[in-house]
Amino acid sequence: MVWISSKNIKSTRHTKKLSERWLGPFPVLRKVSTHSYHLKIPSQWKSIHPVFHISLLEPVKTSTIPNRHQEPPPPIIIEEEEEWEVS
Repeated sequence: MVWISSKNIKSTRHTKKLSERWLGPFPVLRKVSTHSYHLKIPSQWKSIHPVFHISLLEPVKTSTIPNRHQEPPPPIIIEEEEEWEVS
């Protein structure tokens, strides 16, 4: 799995500054050459070629923190409605 740099991909946002810097993650289908990979990208991206240079890709990093998944706290009942504290 890799992230794709959004540097050369047109965004639907009005300003480039607010656009995502990395898109994905996407699975790698095969290595095309020493410097490019063929990715499985969404079918909505018809105008984008699925082969990317390695300079535009970033491998997905797994968490180094063990047992990182944390369940959300239970809701607080206030006036018979569930509410959550946001910190």
